[in-house]
Amino acid sequence: MKVTPFTSYHIAAGAKMAEFAGYNMPIEFSGIKDEHATVRNGAGVFDVSHMGEIWVKGENALALLQKIMSNDCSKLYDGKVLYSCMPNGQGGIVDDVLVYRFSETKYMLCVNAANIAKDWAHILKYGEQFGMREGVELENASDRICQLAIQGPLAMKIVQKMCAEPVEDMEYYTFRQMEVAGCDSILSITGYTGAGGCEIYLHNADAEKMWNALWAAGEEYGLKNIGLGARDTLRLEKGFCLYGNDISDTTSPLEAGLGWITKFVDGKEFIDRDLLAAQKAEGVSRKLVGFKMIDRGIPRHEYPLADLEGNSIGVVTSGTMSPTLNVGIGLGYVKTEYSKVGTVIAVEVRGRLLKAEVVKLPFV
Repeated sequence: MKVTPFTSYHIAAGAKMAEFAGYNMPIEFSGIKDEHATVRNGAGVFDVSHMGEIWVKGENALALLQKIMSNDCSKLYDGKVLYSCMPNGQGGIVDDVLVYRFSETKYMLCVNAANIAKDWAHILKYGEQFGMREGVELENASDRICQLAIQGPLAMKIVQKMCAEPVEDMEYYTFRQMEVAGCDSILSITGYTGAGGCEIYLHNADAEKMWNALWAAGEEYGLKNIGLGARDTLRLEKGFCLYGNDISDTTSPLEAGLGWITKFVDGKEFIDRDLLAAQKAEGVSRKLVGFKMIDRGIPRHEYPLADLEGNSIGVVTSGTMSPTLNVGIGLGYVKTEYSKVGTVIAVEVRGRLLKAEVVKLPFV
């Protein structure tokens, strides 16, 4: 199993560790409920160094991105971040990614940990069409960069203490290349919790310096370690998709409710454009919806979804007991006719049909 530059700190802190995407990662520290509340109300730090970073450079950088991304990367400016997915040529999704623009000829992609090899192969394949070479215009820097997410309403107060220039008023989905705690960093106002805060990318060699500075800055604000368990409950309350659960190689962005990052603008001939445009015109046969349990029970990944007579209408892709609402919540694909907010559906839990209601996202 791979480790991150911070793994030894998690083990020393008594984290419950487990394998995730080939890495030995902390799943929980004080407990998911406590960690979840910490991020919603205070500040927590997540080690997300397992995520991948890929550089796309050169005069054809934008042309390649416009080909492989569903979203319109021409709208980016220096210091701006964009959420997009990469269509796979068969109507599915290779991955969902963040695109960072450093200049007209320099971009960075943040990709999901479990998809690094697949994404890299996909990018190299299409890069060839634009004369872009591995190690020159295209670079997989995933093993050289680590990443911490500091999330919660108090997160930026902590990060401000480590920065010489003001950062608390930076806009959502913008970033700066700057020194944080004396380390060359990318400070990105992004996150997977919906609680505010940032993500900091840095060189592996600076990990110890950053870690020590962060805990010194965070002490007065009650900073806590947060594991991947609470990362999942936090993102699910906000209705954020998780690759491998809610979106995959077999789900279309339009089925997944990601039409807002699928841009059919003139001159942007992206992979699957025609197929997705036809889907948009004709409508999709299934849709990803959020639902809240009416009956007591916790929906889980791959539990069947049914109508009230027990006829199959879809499947749960993500589910949990919401720590904030104290009720079972989930995401799942249902036949389109059952996707309207207010529709009562059933989750099959160990042979029993438990009622749930389709609700508007986010849950919280």
